[in-house]
Amino acid sequence: MKQLTSTAWIADFLASDPPRSKSLVMTIFGDAIAPHGGTIWLGSLIELLAPFGVNDRLLRTSVFRLAQEGWLVANRDGRRSSYAILPQALPRFERANRRIYAPLAAHWDGNWTLVLAGAGNIDAPERALLRKEMLWEGYAMIAPGMFGHPASDAGVLEELLARVGVKDRLFVCRASALPGVSSRPLQDLVHDGWDLSGVIEGYRHFIARFAPLLDLLTSDAALAPEQAFVIRTLLVHAYRRVQLHDPMLPIELLPDPWPGSSAYELARAVYARTYALAETHIMATMRREDDSAPQLDAGFFQRFGGLAGEAQRNVKPLVR
Repeated sequence: MKQLTSTAWIADFLASDPPRSKSLVMTIFGDAIAPHGGTIWLGSLIELLAPFGVNDRLLRTSVFRLAQEGWLVANRDGRRSSYAILPQALPRFERANRRIYAPLAAHWDGNWTLVLAGAGNIDAPERALLRKEMLWEGYAMIAPGMFGHPASDAGVLEELLARVGVKDRLFVCRASALPGVSSRPLQDLVHDGWDLSGVIEGYRHFIARFAPLLDLLTSDAALAPEQAFVIRTLLVHAYRRVQLHDPMLPIELLPDPWPGSSAYELARAVYARTYALAETHIMATMRREDDSAPQLDAGFFQRFGGLAGEAQRNVKPLVR
């Protein structure tokens, strides 16, 4: 039986589960372009997307729609165009990156953060937008007009409420069990607020798909820079798809064992084995159109709890 190679793994993945072009562009901007200043010429972006089967027309449609939706901004220089992350969208990219690359370390102090809308304080469109943003951030609707989370980030919540435009019209408080009063344990709210079955299945599927790849990367010494870039991108894209539906509950409130922990360690291991070679491809592609394309920012090396120093030293500046 012929041994599976990294090339065959990539071909099989793209044939069986091809990423949607617009979502893939978002992944590449967040993972590969943001650490290099957040701007790329369209020609370079077309070249980066080509190995995924995304043609020129699909890519142009995708970036146009992302610009319409307030994620990217287009700039022209003569006949050439570049795309950059819109400054107003940077907080959302950074928030997604924190969720994707940060270690799973949230612990529960016994409290919940509750967000309550008073009667008539917000109108129907605002209520719908608030619900969408709160659920995306991992909050549960505890009751009509009430959202809750046991490991809330105050800074993220402040930014979210300000962006929706309802910051001064909602009540935000911390809640804990009242001593001396017999009641259901507050941790039961997890079972009432979230159905984790889909997230669990997503993590298990991710592990089943990428665990064989990790074995291949350990033995495949002939991995090319473009292949490393494709693998790294597919890894982040697949992990992001599951992880951004994870409400990021504290460790103490999760089922044991929690497959998200194994998925994170797997993603970290594959990323560590591919990111340096992938950077060689990214920089070569960007510098074909822009000699001044910046090297990685320092924050990149904090991903997944800190990337290996030796691998970091292998990412060398490219000179044209």
